[in-house]
Amino acid sequence: MTSRHVLVLSGGLSPERDVSLRSGRRVADALRDVRPDWHVAEADVDAALLPYLQQNRPDCIVPLLHGAAGEDGALRDLLETLDIDYVGSDASGSRLAFDKPVASTLVSGTGVAVPEFVVMPQSTFRELGAPAVMAAIGDRIGFPLVVKPTRGGSALGVSIVRHSEDLPHAMVSAFAYGETVMIQRFISGTEVAVSVIDGPDGVHALPAVEIVPESGMYDYHARYTAGTTEFFCPARLSEEMAATVNEVGLTVHSVLGLSDLSRSDVLVDDDGVVWFLEVNVAPGMTETSLMPQAISAAELSVGDVLAGIIESD
Repeated sequence: MTSRHVLVLSGGLSPERDVSLRSGRRVADALRDVRPDWHVAEADVDAALLPYLQQNRPDCIVPLLHGAAGEDGALRDLLETLDIDYVGSDASGSRLAFDKPVASTLVSGTGVAVPEFVVMPQSTFRELGAPAVMAAIGDRIGFPLVVKPTRGGSALGVSIVRHSEDLPHAMVSAFAYGETVMIQRFISGTEVAVSVIDGPDGVHALPAVEIVPESGMYDYHARYTAGTTEFFCPARLSEEMAATVNEVGLTVHSVLGLSDLSRSDVLVDDDGVVWFLEVNVAPGMTETSLMPQAISAAELSVGDVLAGIIESD
């Protein structure tokens, strides 16, 4: 077995820094467990990174940054410029996936159901007047609805709005995480995450994870606080519905041109329609994250999956 120098990147300056660091530590330890002959190092994304890469050029990088720093394609553009191999989707696919309205539009074009949405820049919100804009949005989308930043993850800045009087606060909360927000029709149903891995054996979907937060909303607290969310993996779906959900995950992975791994978040409504919500090219790998649960349900390990991807590149 060939020894390799692998660098796990985590941290950064996004609001998801702490989650990224936890993911990075877990992945680094997992790789050391399954490939003890490899040199697995860890680094933050700061001013010391480029000098480090020049002096300690790795064979492969595992980017586990969340938010813009790791998912908008910029870091991957840099790694491609430096001609350094890395795990995950390329810069182009990352940009498409990170922009929720763009990803939703492309996925909708394949026939997958996507909740109706409106995109609203903060400048338009101010220039046209908040009351008029919110009234128009409420009339078109209806209540309840979901307000979220168009970019970013971990449900930061996301609100479910059931009454018109709660919309202003939700808009302000979303604008705190970005200049543009996405207002989307709320879909009631079973929330499911579909992880896709693209390794030595080809592209396949892992067992879906069903998400049942005790608060009713899978927000930041529910995602990263142990005991606040109940998970079922495999999801409590019929065999036919489980296959449909997995096919949606594979479709998203394909239409956006993603590589190595992705996680699509979907909802299954009472009529059995699978609705695409968003996709993540740098899924969390913490002890409460969804992709590790799916990997475990497939009787695999995080270390083996990532090592297999690294070795197949």
